[in-house]
Amino acid sequence: MIKLIGVEKYYGQMRVLAGINLEAQKGDFISIMGSSGSGKSTLLNLIGGMDRPERGKIIVDGEDISSYTDDQLTVYRRKRIGFIFQFFNLLPNITLFENIQLPLLLNGIEDANKVKEYIHYVGLEGKENAYPYQLSGGQQQRVAIARALMNDPDILLADEPTGSLDSQTGGIIMDLITTLAEKRRKTVILVTHDQSIAQYAHKIFRIKDGVIIS
Repeated sequence: MIKLIGVEKYYGQMRVLAGINLEAQKGDFISIMGSSGSGKSTLLNLIGGMDRPERGKIIVDGEDISSYTDDQLTVYRRKRIGFIFQFFNLLPNITLFENIQLPLLLNGIEDANKVKEYIHYVGLEGKENAYPYQLSGGQQQRVAIARALMNDPDILLADEPTGSLDSQTGGIIMDLITTLAEKRRKTVILVTHDQSIAQYAHKIFRIKDGVIIS
């Protein structure tokens, strides 16, 4: 489903990714481990269409997304990808319900029942009208997960999703992500520096200095 072939990425003269080769099949749950600055978040951004490689190809379902136009990448991100970030990235001035609904609205869809379904799925009934500052870190990450699923994406990309949480809350969030991967047949690619988090995945890859080393 996802195949990276010889992917290289530079920022100025600095090479961040140095010929990455990686494959993921539909339904795979993959963790990419690495320290800060190893290139793991850059790799995730390339798969998610938020950046482009200087060299190599990123094949998703047979199409080279690295050759997409900006408009094609926008559609790809909106319809194929769900993002979960370390710092939640919720809009602070709108409610939980409105944050989760946002991806639907961006695609011209209004479906309050679907929003309610996912609020129930992540266990936040009764919090619909709360604002992000009124929620705990774990609750905010649940909102972010529900938002990531709104357009029923094929691929979930999680960038240190437990990095801002205590270990107990992080475990709860990882259980939720694991359940999603299994029950809804999502392909999950998660980057982390934490071995205990990486072990939730089916496969673990390690990246160092822009190279997959195992």
